[in-house]
Amino acid sequence: MALEKMVMPKMGESVMEGTILTWLKQVGDTIEQDESVLEVATDKVDTEVPATHAGVLKEILVQEGDVVQVGSPICVIETEGEGSGSTDTSGTESKEEAAPVIKEEKQVVAATPMAADDKSRFESDRFYSPLVKNIAKEENVSNEELERIPGTGKDNRVTKKDILNYLETRKTSTPAPVVSNNGVASPQPKPSVPVSIGGEDEIIEMDRMRKMIAERMVDSKRISPHVTSFVEADVTNLVTWRNKHKNDFKNRYGGSLTFTPIMIEAVVKAIKDYPMINIQVDGTKIVKKKDINIGMAVALPTGNLIVPVIHNADQLNITGITLKVNDLAKRARDNKLKPDDLQGGTYTVSNVGSFGNVMGTPIIMQPQVGILALGAIQKKPAVIETPTGDAIAIRYKMFLSHSYDHRVVDGALGGMFVRRVADYLEKFDINQDL
Repeated sequence: MALEKMVMPKMGESVMEGTILTWLKQVGDTIEQDESVLEVATDKVDTEVPATHAGVLKEILVQEGDVVQVGSPICVIETEGEGSGSTDTSGTESKEEAAPVIKEEKQVVAATPMAADDKSRFESDRFYSPLVKNIAKEENVSNEELERIPGTGKDNRVTKKDILNYLETRKTSTPAPVVSNNGVASPQPKPSVPVSIGGEDEIIEMDRMRKMIAERMVDSKRISPHVTSFVEADVTNLVTWRNKHKNDFKNRYGGSLTFTPIMIEAVVKAIKDYPMINIQVDGTKIVKKKDINIGMAVALPTGNLIVPVIHNADQLNITGITLKVNDLAKRARDNKLKPDDLQGGTYTVSNVGSFGNVMGTPIIMQPQVGILALGAIQKKPAVIETPTGDAIAIRYKMFLSHSYDHRVVDGALGGMFVRRVADYLEKFDINQDL
């Protein structure tokens, strides 16, 4: 018999830690290689972690709710045969030394009595070291102030230097600015308005994903001055082509041919024409992205929203994009997405038409600079040109709503881009094959 340590795997290019959600196996259980052992949550996605070895789960080194760094041991598996020799649970090394973890803030609160008005600070999703918490307590830094302190540490965490600099600034009458991830200062948010709660009102605690969505949406509005341009497109050719081929597609590939991938193809073509839409902002620098990776907003059964990414969408035809859209949407709703599925987006599309909405003003996914909302396709009377003169006909029309970051995308570029998307949709080749 041999003992093998299983470590927290790397679950995405920028993911450095994960929160243990649930252990699917218990000590003494037999485990097959690649069988799911536990569920882990990152700031990107919840996912199951498979076993690296077959054997018996001998010891669990981290508990549900712990935040574990990538590469840290999480459990010990007893396997047949000789081991690597790297595991010795009989030594003097403690569990804490073998598997360094960052406890959830609410666990720290339970261990350290705090004033009632300090409680919400440590229930935040943002991590604070015990040293930073102690300084905040001693200096009477409120939870709102602590949340607004810009962090210079790893993953924007607040360091001792950050909080001490803030305290020096607070001694003056000038409040400390809020600094976003891209280094741009913005005004402090106003205090929340008190909510009146009646006896029959229901209070629902936000889940972890909703908290992240709320934080990122507020951050995006704070970082980027949003401007939205609207264009109405005649998509009659597109609708006719899709109706002609949808049954053939289903018979051939077993999935649905929806309008979303066709519109994503038009977006990709427009990005090639206007590559300065496919950029990101890093302080005072503009990063022009080579890859065209299209994020697609997917509504989950819980009501939350997630944005998986179609990587290198410019290298796929309509069939390839459709298969990718169907796969990502299904895995998103089944909670089967991998962290890499959510990484690297350079532009995002949101199909608000699927909810019957004719248009919308979507919020940009940072650090991208643009997002396109696709409205519902509706039959409308329209004036069309014919060889014998103008005529009124029933046409399929839809609105495209393009929100963009006015720091780096001016109205001309933002407007021309969405107009170009509409042009590609209107000139869709009705004779092309799948």
